[in-house]
Amino acid sequence: MKKTFLEINIKALEHNYFKIKSKIGNETKLLGVVKANAYGSDLIIIAKKLEELKIDYLAVAYVNEGIRLRKAGIKTPILVFIPQVEDIEDIAKYQLQPSIYSFYFLNNFYFHLKSNNIQGYPCHLKINTGLNRIGFNEDEIKKVAEKIISSSYIKIISLYSHLAASEDLDEQVFTTNQINKFKSLSEEIIKGFEKKPLLHICNTSGVINFADAKFDMVRCGIALYGYSNSLKLDLMPVHNLKSIISQIIKIKKGESVGYNRAYFAEENMRIGVIPLGHADGINRGFAKNGFIIINEKKAKIVGNICMDVFMVNLNGIESKEGDEVIIFDSENNAENFAKVYDTISYEVLTNISERIHRKIIT
Repeated sequence: MKKTFLEINIKALEHNYFKIKSKIGNETKLLGVVKANAYGSDLIIIAKKLEELKIDYLAVAYVNEGIRLRKAGIKTPILVFIPQVEDIEDIAKYQLQPSIYSFYFLNNFYFHLKSNNIQGYPCHLKINTGLNRIGFNEDEIKKVAEKIISSSYIKIISLYSHLAASEDLDEQVFTTNQINKFKSLSEEIIKGFEKKPLLHICNTSGVINFADAKFDMVRCGIALYGYSNSLKLDLMPVHNLKSIISQIIKIKKGESVGYNRAYFAEENMRIGVIPLGHADGINRGFAKNGFIIINEKKAKIVGNICMDVFMVNLNGIESKEGDEVIIFDSENNAENFAKVYDTISYEVLTNISERIHRKIIT
């Protein structure tokens, strides 16, 4: 049955995985970021494939994402980047590994472990080296380390930080300073640990532009899904978003299309109605210069994007109701789609609604 669907290309995912592995070598561990429904694809399908490929770690933003993975049978270690105090009981229950990033979380998590006599719980310590988003600042890190080292309840598995501008070579000095700060702080902290924890700071762009900073592990999200912030890594997009022409409407010159009469026909026109809208992740800004592909031709968006549909100009395009349309695929990819309304592929992919049917390509 023809309808709107998101193709998830598992072969492309596998291709990207091995491209990253070839870049980092066998001695460096790979953490796959699967937060936000695996970047708008399918959390469980992607995680199961990565586990099959023997990825070393998975990472999510929040505890509820980790719970979904555990309930689906995923055994791979899962780092939770931004665990919340309200979810502390579930962290231990589902054997998730939290990031220790604030005194508020640390103190509450420590209290839970102590109250339940849970010894040596695996955690990851987040150091803020300049992104200024989450993590302990340089003047806090010694106090944090002392509290953890003096306790038998928390076991630090890794120390990590996050690069702020690794894709921008104009910011190379800033990024190098971040790497050096992370290295020096880590060297100071690990003196107190019985076993050296893993060190990691590189994201996708860091892997490409700052290969010497790969340390013990790298974290890749967008690269697994086929994108590398416009950098070259010979990747294949995992997401292919497709739909159909649901209806064709004929209008006369001077008639308007859509809400607020945002578009007026300059000639007699055939208007194609596409069953996708801003509720599905098609940003309203896409209407300004956006287009889709129908029978290998560009069909320009006309009128405002509605909640459930948008309209296109079919003049000059041989088409009929039920014909497939391509929103983005491996050739006209999400990065190009994003540029139309001045955003990034991350936003385009993670905005894809879960109400859209997923079709797995193996």
